[in-house]
Amino acid sequence: MAQPLYAPHSTVHPEFPDLSWLERSLRVRHIMSTAPLTVAPHVSVHQAHTLMQQRQIRHLPVLEEGRLVGMVSDRDIRLVLPSPATSLAVWEVRHLLAKLTVGEIMTRFVVAVTPDTSAAEAVRRLLRHKIGALPVLDNRQVLGILTRTDVLRAFLRLDRELSEIA
Repeated sequence: MAQPLYAPHSTVHPEFPDLSWLERSLRVRHIMSTAPLTVAPHVSVHQAHTLMQQRQIRHLPVLEEGRLVGMVSDRDIRLVLPSPATSLAVWEVRHLLAKLTVGEIMTRFVVAVTPDTSAAEAVRRLLRHKIGALPVLDNRQVLGILTRTDVLRAFLRLDRELSEIA
């Protein structure tokens, strides 16, 4: 009988070790980035875009009086940038983006986690909502951010540690 082209996600390779203990113990606080760069809603899209490019980041929590009110991503910003085929001059584009604020384009209903959320649950949320980052909150105060990059770094670290054990 031929092998199926599609194997269900629940299939476990017989040589793969049982890591259920890891899923139960690894928490967001172990893999998140702490003290993320944040912006206020009144910051211009141009300023936020420049900041994101300089710091090479793709997500900014938006805070008002120290509380999370939204998130802005590089995708949100790209969606408001004019097409390269625009007839606007560079200075006109900058002027328009200087007037547009982060508060006008941010995502307001933010999916978030706490530091004690399991890493597996955080990854499920990233996948379910098709997002690239989760703010890490404690009483609406931003403690950190968990990005897909953080998850991949954690995977590499675990892979290295598991290979040393084997």
